[in-house]
Amino acid sequence: MTLRNCLRLGLSAALCLAFNQTALAVSKARDFTLPTDSGKVELSQFKGKVVYLDFWASWCPPRRKSFPWLNEMQKRYGEQGFAVIAVNLDKTHDLADRFLSKYPAEFTVAYDPDGRVAEQYHVQGMPSSFFIDRKGRIREIHMGFRTEDTSQLEDTLQSLLVQ
Repeated sequence: MTLRNCLRLGLSAALCLAFNQTALAVSKARDFTLPTDSGKVELSQFKGKVVYLDFWASWCPPRRKSFPWLNEMQKRYGEQGFAVIAVNLDKTHDLADRFLSKYPAEFTVAYDPDGRVAEQYHVQGMPSSFFIDRKGRIREIHMGFRTEDTSQLEDTLQSLLVQ
């Protein structure tokens, strides 16, 4: 259900987002193929891993805090089967490059300038992240990034790694 349809039906944006998140959270993650700086990435190549699928844009201020945290999580849990895929939605690659020169990513960065994959995942705002379990199911959706949420996010990650 799109935001436009929700508003047409008289549902609030918050209710619509909750509906979309609930529906997505019980579904299988959709596979995709996107370009990276070193080739392509497919979600299916991470089968058997816990994936943090993160949609972002260079203009989004929370990125300055989330990228260092994601680097730390990748280092800490990568050997246990955790992977971050950060999908950039900037229209031009140079905007992402400028951001990444200041805040390097030690995880996979893919590019979706047309927003095709973001649309498949019903991304409603920036940043939006999806925890995908080892069986390829979306287990949790998180919108925004606040430093005070990191312990809860790490708890979710740890619980998915032991399942």
